[in-house]
Amino acid sequence: MSEYTGGIDEEIGVEEKEKADKVTSIEEKKPKRRPFHYWKVGDRELRLKLNTRMIEMLENKYKMNIMNLVAGDDIPPLSVMLTVVQAAATPWTHKLKYEDVQKMYDKWTEDGGDQITFYFQIIMPTMVVSGFFPQDQADDLMKKLETAEEMM
Repeated sequence: MSEYTGGIDEEIGVEEKEKADKVTSIEEKKPKRRPFHYWKVGDRELRLKLNTRMIEMLENKYKMNIMNLVAGDDIPPLSVMLTVVQAAATPWTHKLKYEDVQKMYDKWTEDGGDQITFYFQIIMPTMVVSGFFPQDQADDLMKKLETAEEMM
């Protein structure tokens, strides 16, 4: 027996290790969220996903839980939605300014977009990929958003 004392391989034995590996492989098959939601306007595309730092910044700025901010009883003001987009894109887009997001939104509306569609197609899917809903609830929400969009 060697003097190496790290790990517990010898203690669990080969059969137990194989059983542990099987449990791990089942976990690996667990469906994962999409890594980002994308917003493409013209030749510019933003990857959107709120990380913990950005969520905290938004909650501190607006003095409320972000779920209440964007998924409350009513569609949030445009300035709030654009700020959420800026926060969701900033970690993945170098030096993104609020004015850049405003310009993208202006171009998006010139191309036929509107505020309600922006909420359903950009804000809520961003919340989904950012982990605000359990996966089964997120899947259900996305289906409902698609149905609501079709009805518009």
